[in-house]
Amino acid sequence: MRAAEVDAAAELLAETIPPTPLHRADRLSARHGLDVRIKREDLTPVRSYKVRGAYNFVCRLSDEERGRGVVCASAGNHAQGVAFACEALGVTARVYLPRTTPRQKRERVAKFGGRHVEVIVHGDTYDDADAAARAHAAETGRTLIPAFDDPRTIAGQGTVIREAVEQLGKVPDAVVVPVGGGGLLAGTLAWLRETHPEVRVIGAEPQGAASMALALDRGEPSPVDDLDPFVDGAAVRVVGRHPFAAVAEHRPELVAVPEGRICVEMLDLYQSDGIISEPAGALSPAALGQDLGLEPGSTVVCLISGGNNDVSRYAEIVERALVFEGRKHYFLVEFPQEPGALRRFLDDVLGPDDDIALFEYVKRNNRETGPALVGIELGAAEDLEPMLKRMDAIPHRIQPVPPDSPLFHFLV
Repeated sequence: MRAAEVDAAAELLAETIPPTPLHRADRLSARHGLDVRIKREDLTPVRSYKVRGAYNFVCRLSDEERGRGVVCASAGNHAQGVAFACEALGVTARVYLPRTTPRQKRERVAKFGGRHVEVIVHGDTYDDADAAARAHAAETGRTLIPAFDDPRTIAGQGTVIREAVEQLGKVPDAVVVPVGGGGLLAGTLAWLRETHPEVRVIGAEPQGAASMALALDRGEPSPVDDLDPFVDGAAVRVVGRHPFAAVAEHRPELVAVPEGRICVEMLDLYQSDGIISEPAGALSPAALGQDLGLEPGSTVVCLISGGNNDVSRYAEIVERALVFEGRKHYFLVEFPQEPGALRRFLDDVLGPDDDIALFEYVKRNNRETGPALVGIELGAAEDLEPMLKRMDAIPHRIQPVPPDSPLFHFLV
């Protein structure tokens, strides 16, 4: 992959896909002591950068390939890009989505594709859908459009950073790129390493789906055994071979971002900046909360890579954010079977800014005590230790439910 291929893709995309804004993020700049610029890929026609790679790919098909049609697998955003491109260019497509794809993304794929696109829901992960798409391509002769593992897709995705540098009017000190299958990172590296090799490139992966770091550690793309699908747009079990080759050659920095930190950033983007981001879309700005070793005042470009978030997910997002910040905790409490037991617990344990967020009580008439699952939301994380001391001072038997407990994963 060469920078010239990214330049050629940029010329092609300019006819159909308008540039997305790049603006200074005052909140992030103040919080981290940096000059943070955010690239708003959530404002493309399909609300993610994936349309760039998909459109570049479909445009470069031969007439014969267009006539046979195309097929793809996606967690949702690549599928929208393929649907947009196929509707615009009159190409038929079959799109495979895993069951974890939010309903909002499924509906938008159908909307963008219109009569040209058939949507098939298959499997529990992107990789399940990808296997089905590959089988369909082999059976029918349709052209498979990879979400990240093809030079045409990578070149289109690489136009994001090219466009951002042009808009910035200078070379940034660093760029932070979200990483799933690796196409966007590979395209970024392909263009920057030829044009501005001094720029630090930092790849941000979900902690529960750090497939690129695993590939580098093992020397080849390798499957993540225990994949966390929460960051659905970047939860890829195995990175692509083309992206891996670029990353192995250029060795950018990689950082694993906890899913809870991503949720905190999603809420900050929404509440403070008025930006609706999906989990993968918030990966880059969330990574600034890690120790990246950036010099104070450095100019850093972060990509808001997608804004396709289903509103029904916000309850889980808030929950994960509170747990990550240390403000939400769960306990198993043995209450005495007598009137006023709960009132005394509240009076003796809760601080003035604390609240009961969950109370599940099972009363057993043949026992002197009854178990309850209690969720407590603290006013601040530092209120935990004083509350635990108050718990130790009362006669109730209280057992914390730690985040690595199977019961905890049932709750969150």
